[in-house]
Amino acid sequence: MASAHPSPRRVAVLGAGMVGLSTAWYLQERGVEVTVLDRDGVAAGSSWGNAGWLTPSIAVPLPEPSVLRYGVRAVLSPSSPVYVPPTADPRLLRFLARFARNCTPARWQAAMRALIPLNNDALAAYDEMERGGVAARTLAAEPFTAAFRTETDSHALLEELEHIRACGQDVHAEVVDGATARAEEPALSEEVGTAIRIHRERYVDPAAYVASVAAAVVERGGVLRDGVHVDDVVTTTRGVRVAGEEFDAVVLATGARLNALANRFGVRRIVQAGRGYSFTVKVDDLPRGPVYFPTQRVACTPVGDRLRIAGMMEFRAVDAPMDPRRIRALVDQAGQLLRGAHLDHREDEWVGARPCTADGLPLIGASNDPRVFIAGGHGMWGITLGPVSGRLLAEQVVTGRVPDALRAVDPLR
Repeated sequence: MASAHPSPRRVAVLGAGMVGLSTAWYLQERGVEVTVLDRDGVAAGSSWGNAGWLTPSIAVPLPEPSVLRYGVRAVLSPSSPVYVPPTADPRLLRFLARFARNCTPARWQAAMRALIPLNNDALAAYDEMERGGVAARTLAAEPFTAAFRTETDSHALLEELEHIRACGQDVHAEVVDGATARAEEPALSEEVGTAIRIHRERYVDPAAYVASVAAAVVERGGVLRDGVHVDDVVTTTRGVRVAGEEFDAVVLATGARLNALANRFGVRRIVQAGRGYSFTVKVDDLPRGPVYFPTQRVACTPVGDRLRIAGMMEFRAVDAPMDPRRIRALVDQAGQLLRGAHLDHREDEWVGARPCTADGLPLIGASNDPRVFIAGGHGMWGITLGPVSGRLLAEQVVTGRVPDALRAVDPLR
């Protein structure tokens, strides 16, 4: 049912990451004046140092049955791909309990089916933005290589790809032996015994691409202000007051800090920081496309003349300091499967907080106030799904109608 409120003329977007800026761009497509506010700056959060993959084929819910196989001892180890520091934080403990309840095949499949409408239109949304004036370009991930030590190690991903297909999503993949994979990507070490090539995917330099979206928003008359810390959103009879200004509506796209403002508007889902780490290095043979080591959960992406090595999932406070043990774990894992990577000469060491939900689904749509909208909780897939999320949310903001693809990701669910 359409909202009784008229279409907003002026909208504030809080958050200058991929999700927030894409929403701003698509609002402009519908004739809305936008002001984007961020406490730090463009791509300053989880958009900056992530792997930059645009991989709808493997954009899946984070809570999956395999996560439970790690066991308590593993997740308490700083070298584990999934790390939970010992804590008495009741909020984090509630999140982890709910997360664990969603790590069942039935719940994973239900969440996967909910993601498919977003996944299917993810790359088209990028194409639309580039046709509409965003100067940056996505890059074809040909090949996108998932590499393993043994054929047995590859079975888990092959099984997951079959489950993804069974949920209704197209996946184009093939298995190759280690020799073929190493011949195509000489950066792979002799330890690699088999690989899966996934086709029709893309990648970007995320910081550069988000900056390009920001530039396009400004070029079309949008206002972008950084260094603005918004600690309150007040609805009035005339609209919404944000940072001393009146707007007709506001979009909350504040990443892992989403709950600070969204809770007062009926959002009860916990958005937990799932922190990822990365750095860049020189490599003797730069891969032609992204390389993924699924067993180790290590992602490698060409960024300019360097290779970004990213990974880890660390459930910890957003602003906790970088843990050097996590960088060392990335170095150890990558060093075993990469050849010619100058891992002792790292640059751009980084930690960023992915906004994770316990059911693995984003929060996109109206809050309990029809002038306050939510855009977040994408976990590891904010870069992949940011533009399509922005397009669908802009449609809802302007028309008052909920697109079918957003029904399962209602922020009030």
